[in-house]
Amino acid sequence: MKQSYQPEQIEKKWYQFWEQNDLFKANGDTSKEPYCIVIPPPNITGSLHMGHAFQDTIMDLLIRYNRMQGKNTLWQPGTDHAGIATQMVVERQLNANGQTRHDLGRDAFIERIWEWKEESGGNITQQLRRMGASPDWSRERFTMDQGLSDAVQKVFIELYKEGLIYRGKRLVNWDPILKTAVSDIEVESKEEESSMWHLRYPIAGTNEYLVVATTRPETMLGDTAVAVHPEDERYAKYIGQMIDLPFCNRQIPIIADDYVDPEFGTGCVKITPAHDFNDYEMGVRHNLPMINIFTDDAAINDEMPEAYRGLDRFDARKQLVADFEKMGLLDKIEPHKLMIPRCDRTNQIVEPYLTDQWFVDAKTLAKPAIEAVKNKDIKFIPQNWENTYFEWMNNIQDWCISRQLWWGHRIPAWYDNEGNIYVGKDEETVRRENNIDASAQLSQDEDVLDTWFSSALWPFSTLGWPEKTKELETYYPTSVLVTGFDIIFFWVARMIMFGLHFMDEIPFKEVYFHGLVRDQDGQKMSKSKGNVLDPIDLIDGIDLESLVEKRTTGLMQPQMAARIEADTRRHFPEGIKAFGTDSLRFTFTSLATNGRDIIFDVGRIEGYSNFCNKIWNASRFVFMNTEEKDVRENAAKLSHIDLWINSRLSHMLSEVNRHIEGYRFDLATAALYDFIWHEFCDWYLELTKPILNGDYSEDEKAATRYNLLFVLDAILKALHPFMPYITEEIWQKLTEIESSLKTSVSISVASFPKVEARDTALEAEVEWLQDVLLAVRRIRGEMNISPGKPLDVLYENASTQDLERIEKNMNFLQRMGRLESFTKVEGTAPESAVVVIGKMRLLIPLAGLIDKTQELARLNREIGKIEPMIKALTGKLSNPGFTDKAPAAVVEGERAKLQDAENQLQELKQQLIKIEAL
Repeated sequence: MKQSYQPEQIEKKWYQFWEQNDLFKANGDTSKEPYCIVIPPPNITGSLHMGHAFQDTIMDLLIRYNRMQGKNTLWQPGTDHAGIATQMVVERQLNANGQTRHDLGRDAFIERIWEWKEESGGNITQQLRRMGASPDWSRERFTMDQGLSDAVQKVFIELYKEGLIYRGKRLVNWDPILKTAVSDIEVESKEEESSMWHLRYPIAGTNEYLVVATTRPETMLGDTAVAVHPEDERYAKYIGQMIDLPFCNRQIPIIADDYVDPEFGTGCVKITPAHDFNDYEMGVRHNLPMINIFTDDAAINDEMPEAYRGLDRFDARKQLVADFEKMGLLDKIEPHKLMIPRCDRTNQIVEPYLTDQWFVDAKTLAKPAIEAVKNKDIKFIPQNWENTYFEWMNNIQDWCISRQLWWGHRIPAWYDNEGNIYVGKDEETVRRENNIDASAQLSQDEDVLDTWFSSALWPFSTLGWPEKTKELETYYPTSVLVTGFDIIFFWVARMIMFGLHFMDEIPFKEVYFHGLVRDQDGQKMSKSKGNVLDPIDLIDGIDLESLVEKRTTGLMQPQMAARIEADTRRHFPEGIKAFGTDSLRFTFTSLATNGRDIIFDVGRIEGYSNFCNKIWNASRFVFMNTEEKDVRENAAKLSHIDLWINSRLSHMLSEVNRHIEGYRFDLATAALYDFIWHEFCDWYLELTKPILNGDYSEDEKAATRYNLLFVLDAILKALHPFMPYITEEIWQKLTEIESSLKTSVSISVASFPKVEARDTALEAEVEWLQDVLLAVRRIRGEMNISPGKPLDVLYENASTQDLERIEKNMNFLQRMGRLESFTKVEGTAPESAVVVIGKMRLLIPLAGLIDKTQELARLNREIGKIEPMIKALTGKLSNPGFTDKAPAAVVEGERAKLQDAENQLQELKQQLIKIEAL
């Protein structure tokens, strides 16, 4: 092995090795327990961001772990066609050449998208490979593949025939730039500065008026009522009267509805059912007309008063406010903050828009999906997300599934000249099934389906449905879904609904919801904030100037670009170091607590980069002491130090198993880190030196050498799901030295190490040895005694067990503690530094060793630590709320702690008196 760990030199090599040897392919062995995860399909337009990297690390960990457990694993990969995003990418390319999609026509435009997809649509899957992801790439799917398209079409047709899909005129989120309905997840609402306009609405046949408060005066052209609260005494007498709607030459009623908040604005609300979701519901309740005032690009349409026709909605707002003021009907204008909904693709303000769309009857499909989670057929982790799920599902609205785009699954519906709707596989089938003559004209619906519609079929369509494939039979329902909580409605719930409806079975047994990745200040990562970290930059490194250019390119506002550049230079004055994939993955898993957001600090990945170096150097130590040397497996010749590390290894493995299976990846990571860094590197490797270099038989040395390799082998296997590259590199070298440990071509398909029985008595003995050595080291450090200076150590009050341990571990005490002698106190002890271990006192004679002032300071520091501990324990044990309710063993444990602390305090105070007397 090379002297230093260089991840860039091993990562590409091993990923190619895994792929060339088909190590990620599902073997289809039905005699083994199946384990399947479907990847949340990333958009083909996308590039890997921190959320992807975090999520895919968790999925890969689970797949690699279960693959090593001997299960029949399948990680199903694929990408989403991303209707709006993909169409926008290609349209921008056309616009740059002075063309639009309409210049090409629908078929040619779609062909152009397919060409783009083949050229650059696979970028994100290549980046997933950089993360070490191990899905079965041979089964990669795309939501527009023929097989998946057939599944989408079948689902639409069947739901339509069952009456669960229908076409109707409803209110939707409308982007006037894209000229399509958009889903809620594509709408981001942010608080912005605006105004509240108070408008006077004349009451018909009187000189009176009601003042309505509105944030959207332009929509008054579509008002069909004014509403007040039924118990608002100010307006009770007006209920049932009519309003002369200004500029519109029509009257609208004054109605009463509990929805109105009497405290908001004036307590009078204008009702525009065609342009507000809450007003729409009120319009349905009161059977109000629904008047659409806009064109599809949010200009005033030709059915409105002539003075406003063709005006953009915001120009119309200005004109109407001016006209209200001119007519003496503008009461006042107040500054007002409100949530403005914008499309995340175009940043355009989204318009509630009444239009003909296709809908799914979500209420019907939701009922069994609610029961599946309620009766624990599907388990949510963390469980608290069930409450969010139930709240939304119990109040679910019908789902608008049509989009006014060209790229996507075209809706399989045809219309005749009378507007009759026919749904079928193709026009030929529609004509045959409905006896439509060839001379009759039919036209297919121009719309495509919402991308989430095809994604809702993902767990079974990717396995071959509607065909009855072996994969579908083996892997459905899948084992776990790993996803962000932000798409619990848009994807998770819909997969459950469709899975139950079409497969009569849940799509997955468990759902692990992870948090969002935030920066070190807890802020959501976004390009506008300039705090986005690119996972590939963290893996490969990037210099400062390139990072600045990357973060500021494409920003339209110079002030924003300048701010982001300044922040980048401040936070990364030397750019970003290359940390490698394994360091990044281990950082992610260390942060993966149950459902909490991830605070990502670059300092943390640097710490785990050091951990990789520690593993590398520890492995080199093992190899230097085993390569071309006598290595033999011989359990009878193992030292108690070897048996101790094997016991602690079993403890670590059981913890890792428990925490991975409980989705506490942070705790699994901590168990690995603590064992490898502290117990294996800091203690076991050091404790083997007296064996390998001391007066031990060749059989004993050979057995310890084997055990070094055996434990390292187990460590690498346990660590592999977290750090695949470094573990493969080291393991391949290890198995060259000890071929008996090479049971497979790659560590990725080796068996996960088994948990063996522990020897807790032996663990306690070595813990005692560690305490003694640490006590000696601590006194050396605090008293500034050279680490290499041999010490004479005395002991007294040693129990029979202490004496046995001293005899058994004398070699390790002398070699590792650099002790000249370790003997029992005879007669009066000399003035010494004292450490208490249990009841045994260790004394290091001070003559010629210490500085009296420093030792007094040390003793006072120790006393200052113990006294508050005694006070806290005394208070706890004096509290009946603890002593009466806590288990007896816990209470006894606290009493033992108190006794030990009091003994230590007494010893320290006595020692203080002795030193003061010197």
